[in-house]
Amino acid sequence: MDKKEQLDSIVAGCIKNDRFCQEKLFKLYYGKLMVVCQRYTNDRDTAQDILQEGFMKIFDKITTFESSGSFEGWMRRIVTNTALDHLRKAKKFNFVEENEVNTKEEFVDYGDSLELDNSIELKAEFALEAIKQLSPAYQTVFNLYVMEEYSHKEIAQLLGISEGTSKSNLAKAKMNLQKIIVKKYSKIANE
Repeated sequence: MDKKEQLDSIVAGCIKNDRFCQEKLFKLYYGKLMVVCQRYTNDRDTAQDILQEGFMKIFDKITTFESSGSFEGWMRRIVTNTALDHLRKAKKFNFVEENEVNTKEEFVDYGDSLELDNSIELKAEFALEAIKQLSPAYQTVFNLYVMEEYSHKEIAQLLGISEGTSKSNLAKAKMNLQKIIVKKYSKIANE
């Protein structure tokens, strides 16, 4: 039995509320979906709570999955929306309105001014650490746009903001990430 057939069998079992199949699905996607949850919160316990709630929604809505798309993508969307719901309830959003920031003036191109050893690589752990240093609003827009590949229009609809506010928060997130990365790498280069 190939992977697609195995997944189809697990999904069919989940549709029938088979606990064994639900456990298999959970174990199969726990790691990938936990990473999604961790992008939206700095607390591992909260990320696990979000993931648990997300899986409950997945099991509840599994009959609505249309097999024309990616099952993993469908689950990621549910988990992402669950994380956004959690952030909304916690009232962690403080968006910068589009007219409050002039992104062109604040962006600094460091170019080759930092002579860094070519062996230094930006690893996934460091990137996640840097993203977690952003404010919840910047972090959320950045994750939705860059990691989840949502459009600014979709982000605006999901978060109840304008497209311009989404673009502006993404620009500020990128500027702040640049500052974090430059600061971290200059420490490494000077060691």
